[in-house]
This record gives sequence, C-alpha cells and structure tokens, in this order.
Amino acid sequence: MASNLRTRRTVRHSRALGIALTPKAEKYMERRPYGPGQHGRARRKADSDYSVRLKEKQRLRAQYNIREAQMRRYFEEAKRTSGLTGENLVELLEMRLDALVLRSGFARTIAQARQMVVHRHIMVDGARVDRPSFRVKEGQMIHVHSRSEKMVPFQISATGAHQEVLPAAPGYLDVEIDKLQAKLVRRPKRSEVPVTCEEQLVVEYYAR
Repeated sequence: MASNLRTRRTVRHSRALGIALTPKAEKYMERRPYGPGQHGRARRKADSDYSVRLKEKQRLRAQYNIREAQMRRYFEEAKRTSGLTGENLVELLEMRLDALVLRSGFARTIAQARQMVVHRHIMVDGARVDRPSFRVKEGQMIHVHSRSEKMVPFQISATGAHQEVLPAAPGYLDVEIDKLQAKLVRRPKRSEVPVTCEEQLVVEYYAR
C-alpha cells in the first residue's frame, strides 16, 4: 500500500514537472502525456519568466532528490568554481555518491540509491560510506559491501536488469555490473550527464 502511494506521488510529481523521475513514472507518462489533475488536458496560460526558472530549478532538484538548502550550497560552490556556473552545478551534483550509484546501475531510482547508501551497503575504496552527498573523487572505486551482495536487490542489479531501463552508463564511469563495482575515472562533463535541465535557467533563478 505504501509502495503504491509512493508510486502515485512520484508519478504526479513527474507529470507536474514534465519529466519522468523513475522508469515506472515514464511508463505512466507515455500513457498520459499531460499535467496532473482534472484540468491536466486544458490549455494552460503562459508561465511567467519567474515560474519558468522556478520550475527548472525544481526539476533539477527532483532528479537528484535533494533539499533546497543543499541545492543552494551547490550553486554557491559552482559560482566560485572557474567555468560556466550552470555546468559546474550539474557536474558537482553528479559527483554525489547516490547519483553515481544510480548511474552505475546498482539502483533503479535515485531514492533507492540514496537508501542503499544510508543503509551502509555501499563502499568507496573499501570503506563504508553512509552519506548520499559524499563527493566521489576521480579514481575512486564504488562497490557493494560483500555481505550485501547476497541480498536480492543487489542480485537483481548484478544481472544488469536496471541498466535495461536506465540511460547507458556515461563515459566518466567504468562499470563492472556483474562485480557490483564502478570507478569514477574522471570528472563528469555536463554534456554527458543524463539529466533533463536547462541549467542557465537555474542560474538565473538563484542570481535574481
């Protein structure tokens, strides 16, 4: 029952934002490609510039499943880093441990990836890490704890089942799914990161 409620909530959120936040939500959205609620099919009035920027920020936040305070901290760091702030922002978010657990195919959704980390199933270079926000460095190895490998969710992951419904592993990750391990070989580039976002609108939202 709780699972069905979570699914409905995620699907509704996905339709409101106009992006599929999970593979299951993507199936629902293919069947009903319009906004939620009884007026979802109605023609909507044009959004204001502020609303457009706000929605884009919310879309990015939802894809990484992070709080507003966390998002603002990442933005401030991205602004201090050389290069384009928007690209820096996405690249910093992508180096989060939970994001890389998802990209590696260990989990099916970002929420599941977060749960795996919090429950101490994930290791980085041989040490357990229980912070989803942990920043993985270039050259570090992400892998599942040996005791956890025998659990059903990880047995499913090791078959590559999640990789069938997720985007292909990006070039900054060297994944050995059968061994439940992946290495961050280099810093992600925005063009490779599989998130839907016009990051310049997010920058404009925070810079207002």
